[in-house]
Amino acid sequence: MAGENGSCTVLLQLSENDPFFDKKKQILQARGFGIREQLNLQYSSSCPDSVAANLEKLLQVARIIHLDEVELYFNDFDGSRPVEFCSTRNEVEALNSILSLINHTSLKDQALRDAIKDGITRQCGEKSLVESRVGRNYEGLTKEYQLVEWGVSNGVKTSLEIALIEGAGRGAIAKKDLGIGDIALEIPVSLIISEELVRQSDMFKILESIEGISVETMMLLWSMKERHDCNSKFRVYLDTLPKEFNTGLSFGVDAMMALDDTTLFEEIMQAKEHLRVQYEELVPALCNNNPDTFPSEHYTWENFLWACELWYSNSMKIMFADGKLRTCLIPIAGFLNHSLYPHITHYGKVDCATNTLKFPLLRPCLAGEQCCLSYGNLSSSHLITFYGFSPLGDNPYDVIPIDIDVGEADCSNDSPWTTHMVRGTWFSKNHGIFHYGLPTPLLDYLRKARDHMPTTTATTKEDMELEIEVLEDLISTFNSMMDNLGDTNSDYSEDYGSWDVKLSVEFKDGQKRIISSILSSCDDGIKLLQTHLQKCTS
Repeated sequence: MAGENGSCTVLLQLSENDPFFDKKKQILQARGFGIREQLNLQYSSSCPDSVAANLEKLLQVARIIHLDEVELYFNDFDGSRPVEFCSTRNEVEALNSILSLINHTSLKDQALRDAIKDGITRQCGEKSLVESRVGRNYEGLTKEYQLVEWGVSNGVKTSLEIALIEGAGRGAIAKKDLGIGDIALEIPVSLIISEELVRQSDMFKILESIEGISVETMMLLWSMKERHDCNSKFRVYLDTLPKEFNTGLSFGVDAMMALDDTTLFEEIMQAKEHLRVQYEELVPALCNNNPDTFPSEHYTWENFLWACELWYSNSMKIMFADGKLRTCLIPIAGFLNHSLYPHITHYGKVDCATNTLKFPLLRPCLAGEQCCLSYGNLSSSHLITFYGFSPLGDNPYDVIPIDIDVGEADCSNDSPWTTHMVRGTWFSKNHGIFHYGLPTPLLDYLRKARDHMPTTTATTKEDMELEIEVLEDLISTFNSMMDNLGDTNSDYSEDYGSWDVKLSVEFKDGQKRIISSILSSCDDGIKLLQTHLQKCTS
């Protein structure tokens, strides 16, 4: 909205459909903001103070709006103090949302736009160096190049080229410098593999008569047959798919043994059991009753698992022009690898004007740099199970859910959190007294179980002693967890060369690193409290 003297009004709004609407509303209101916040921006010409003031005003609201569950849980938002930097993901999302809003106004403040872009580049620059510097080569990619050529001849527009990325397999490299908002890849809807293909096939009438079958399962069954069709419209795409996906669903016995007593073990076992039951209940009957449509040689358990891994690891949720959300396979886009600091995050909606799916950049990508997107805010256990890799760097979504026995006292009703978790304490900015680098909701839960809720200014002897008890209980809990994980490296050193065992060992070592950080923080916290306790008694 335009105003006088080069000013404009920007509306920042918290959606009522946000799954954490109540929590975010409370944080906003504590800082004097509403769920609909109109901010008037003045054209600053070249005044740095005005630019900084405008940006900080916008960021205060945008940071809160873009918080996710993990950020809400692990950051302390008590009181009314301004919300500062929470995470790289949150900061980049907040800055981009502000830039998008300003770009839709008549505000002539280029200095503000430049400040936002500089902030985005600064947030991701150093963190992305690990991924941008990895080795790459372009040999042995004939089928991949043929796919890109096929795509371009059918309307694909791309500023990327396919390469082999060291440690990651195939990936997409920027052919030129790309800036914020540039389109790295554009795919016509006609090349997207969606449920419409199933509806047009001879198997649809059979499948739609099955009670409770999902569209995603139909697509999975369609792809099992399409894979073997030499005349498929998508033959050139299907030829680029691997014979084996090597996800956690294909882990062998040794890899599973290495994961014993981890969350990943349970996740993989549950997923495998679900898929096996689904296969046995559905596929044999289809083949027996409709052998021409569902030939048994194409519908083996091995082929079913391959198709499951294909859709788990390569599919994307896309909003089409009719407003319907569909699970799709998108040729060429599947070469984009995941990153904790992605270039692309908003790619899930078809552009009605062009009838294409566009992949715009959230942050700059230099020529020769790997261009990555986000598969979602996912833990390493989920990425290993359904994608077959663990991301580079410290993953802020690697959390360990905990179930701590606090006796008969049930204090969950007093807390907005019904479940609790921990992650590496290296992410925490506050290791001081009453915090210790640990999540406040968890500490408060344990304190309430003892009818103990200290204030930040409390320094009584009783407060110190009860805090020490809380930390000692945590040490006991996490020492048991550490003991259960065992000495993975020595147990499986001979099989470490196996891809699945390697992933298992790396995951377990990551879990041990998290637990070790918790134990160290608790130990440091006890020492800190003992120092304060000595002051109280002296």
